[in-house]
Amino acid sequence: MPRHEAVFEIDSESDSDAVSRVLERVYDSVREESRSVRRGSEDSTETIAAFEALRDAAAEPAPGRLRVVYERDEDGFEN
Repeated sequence: MPRHEAVFEIDSESDSDAVSRVLERVYDSVREESRSVRRGSEDSTETIAAFEALRDAAAEPAPGRLRVVYERDEDGFEN
């Protein structure tokens, strides 16, 4: 399984604002996708809740670190 990772150091208010905006957009996208494609499924509710927690945590400016990990499954999607 290929793995890609990026770490963003948040050491200024402008960095914090940027991370907050990114997570807000990701949350909105995940919410919309879950509503239209996976409506009512248990995993969509859990996914939305997880991204909502990330979005809310980043809402208040604070120093920290954002780590993004993308692990790609080689099997592809089930059709």
